[in-house]
Amino acid sequence: MPKICIDARVEPGKSGGVEQVVIGLAQGFSKLVDGDEKYYFLTYPESQNWLENYTHGSCEIITCRSNPSVPHWKTRISKRYPITNKIWRFIKSAQYTIIGSRAIKIACSDGLIEKHGINLIHFVSQGAFLTDVPSIYHPHDLQHIHLPEFFSKWQYLNREVQYRKFCEQAKIVAVVSTWTKKDLIIQYGLQNQKVQVIPLAPPTVGYPMPTEDDLCDTKKKYALQTDFVFYPAQTWEHKNHITLIEAVASLRDELDIKIPLVFSGHKNVFYLRIQEAIKKYRMDDQVKFLGFVSPRELQALYRLCRCVIIPTKFEAASFPLWEAFYAGAPVACSNVTSLPAQADNAALVFDPYDKQSIANAIKTLWLDDKLREKLSIKGKLNVNGFTWERTCRHFRAYYRKILGVELSEEDQDIINAMPIL
Repeated sequence: MPKICIDARVEPGKSGGVEQVVIGLAQGFSKLVDGDEKYYFLTYPESQNWLENYTHGSCEIITCRSNPSVPHWKTRISKRYPITNKIWRFIKSAQYTIIGSRAIKIACSDGLIEKHGINLIHFVSQGAFLTDVPSIYHPHDLQHIHLPEFFSKWQYLNREVQYRKFCEQAKIVAVVSTWTKKDLIIQYGLQNQKVQVIPLAPPTVGYPMPTEDDLCDTKKKYALQTDFVFYPAQTWEHKNHITLIEAVASLRDELDIKIPLVFSGHKNVFYLRIQEAIKKYRMDDQVKFLGFVSPRELQALYRLCRCVIIPTKFEAASFPLWEAFYAGAPVACSNVTSLPAQADNAALVFDPYDKQSIANAIKTLWLDDKLREKLSIKGKLNVNGFTWERTCRHFRAYYRKILGVELSEEDQDIINAMPIL
C-alpha cells in the first residue's frame, strides 16, 4: 500500500490559497476508492481542526512535532547546558547556505514522515523541507524574479535558494499553467519532463452552495449595497488594490459613475498604504474591506456582486478567476502571465499598470447588462468539469509513476494528455 503525504502545514486565512488547495485535495482523495493508496495530511498540532471535516476514507491526519524528540544523552546534556538545545536544533532541523555574511536556512525533515513509512511527499506550498523521500514540489510562481521591487534583498535570496533547492530535490515540479512551466524552464533550467502542468479545481467547488438565507445573512452582516464590484485577495502589493481604487475614483470624478468596491482577504502590512490611498482619493464611502471571510460568505459574495475585477500584476493562475466563473459572476482581469489563457474569452482583460484601462473595463462591465450575462455563461462553461476528484486523479497518476507502480489506462491517458491551461 503506497503511503502518500500531503504537506498541509499552513496557517488558515493567511496561506494565500494553499489552505483551499489542501482542503480540495483532502476532499478529492477521500472520494478515490479505486486505488490502494493511503493519504496522510501533515499538519501543525495546533491547526488540524480546520482539516478534520474534509478527511475521510483513505485520508488521515498526522501532526508534526513542534519539538522533535532527541536521544536521552542529548536530553541530559541539554538540561545541564541549555545552550546546547539551539545547537541540536541547528544541526538537526536545517541546512544553511551562506551568502555574503548571512546564512539562509533550508529546513530538513525531522524524521516524522520517515517514521510513518511515507513513500512520497507532496509539498503543496513553497515551504518544503529536505528529505530522501521522493517528492513533488509546487514553487507556484517566480514573482520575485519578475517583480523584485516587491521583495527585500533578503526575501529575494531566500526564495532563490529555497526554490532552486526544492526544485532540484523534487521528482516532479507541479505548476498550474503552461506559462509558469515555460518560466521555470527558462529561469531555472529545469528539464521539460520534470515540470508538469496539473490543473487545480476552483477552491469553492468543494464547499456547500450558499442558500438564499446565506446570501441575505452575508449582505446584512457586511451592510452591502445591492450592486458592488468584488475583489478577493490578500493585501499584497502586487495584488494592485491601489490602482483599482484610483480607477474607480476616476469614474466617479470624471463620469459621475459611483461604484462601491468590496474587498475580502487577510489584511497584511501593506494594508496601511491602501488605507492612505482610500483617504487620498476620498473613497471612504465607496470602499469596504471585510478581511478574512468564511467559505460560505465568500461564495455568497461572488453571487451578490455585480462583477469581479482582478487587477493583479502577477499570478501563476488566478483562483478568484476560477471561483468567479464557477459562481457565474462576470469578470474583468489583468492581461499578465497566464490570465488571458485562463480567461479564454470569458472575461474582459486590461492592462493592470494603466488606470484608464482598468476604469474602461469596469465601466463597460458595470453598464452593459447583456455583456455581463454573456460572460457569466462563458465563464461557467470554462470551469465545467473541473473537480477536485479530477485533480486528485491527475496527481495520483504521477504519484504512481514516481513510485514505479503499474499505471492504469486512465493514468496513462492523464499523463499523455495536453495541458488544459
